[in-house]
Amino acid sequence: MVIPCNIFKSCLIELDAGVLKSCAMLFVSAVVMQLLCLALNRFLFERYDPQRKKVLQYCTIVPMSGFLGNPIAEGIYNEVGVLYTSIFLIPMRIVMWSVGTTYFVAGETVEKKKLIKNVLTHPCLVAIYLGLLCMVTQVQLPSVILNTVKYIGNCNSALTMFIVGTILTDAPLKSIVSRDTVKFSLLRLALLPAAALGVGLLLHLEPTALGVSVLMTGMPAGATAAIFAAKYGSDAPFAARNVVFTTLLSMLTLPLWAYAVG
Repeated sequence: MVIPCNIFKSCLIELDAGVLKSCAMLFVSAVVMQLLCLALNRFLFERYDPQRKKVLQYCTIVPMSGFLGNPIAEGIYNEVGVLYTSIFLIPMRIVMWSVGTTYFVAGETVEKKKLIKNVLTHPCLVAIYLGLLCMVTQVQLPSVILNTVKYIGNCNSALTMFIVGTILTDAPLKSIVSRDTVKFSLLRLALLPAAALGVGLLLHLEPTALGVSVLMTGMPAGATAAIFAAKYGSDAPFAARNVVFTTLLSMLTLPLWAYAVG
């Protein structure tokens, strides 16, 4: 509820052709990055055993942008940053609930109709549909609805810090540092955002959109990796170590990327 409200709140701005154009180009950038990640997953983790391979594949396509992205984008770029983040994350959410889940449920029957329904009716995507509709029509919402959405959306930063703190508390530093977690962190926090920067420059993204694309790509591994790994009998401890280690390192790398993109 909090994240969809935060997304919807970000759309309650005046209609601007420049913003819509930036959203379109940002969406293209996000699609390119997801295709790149899917291509890397086809060969990058072949030397790992199947249980760890699927964890690394999932963590490559799914960063923690869904939880951590909005408060960081809002803190740096205000409301338009949240809007851009929401647009940039659409391809990631689609890949997450389609290809991402198949990494863990390979061999099981997945109903395509149910999968498509789950993707299209995801609360965050519904918030984007409604928010863009309000932006285009410039409809004036009743103050009771508007204030409720804003108050709930403003809880996002505090809730995110609580979730991140929960992730970090149960993992001693010595247990999470390994050759594999360090190598994956290099990919997740350095190489992929560098690629996003290159794609954004090629597409001539305006500065705010470019910053959002780099920062959202440079987020730590998604916490859902550990959840899926535990649910489907994969290497859940390894997934948790990657989530925790990349989250810790991102406290250093995200400010550096924010500085790099101005």
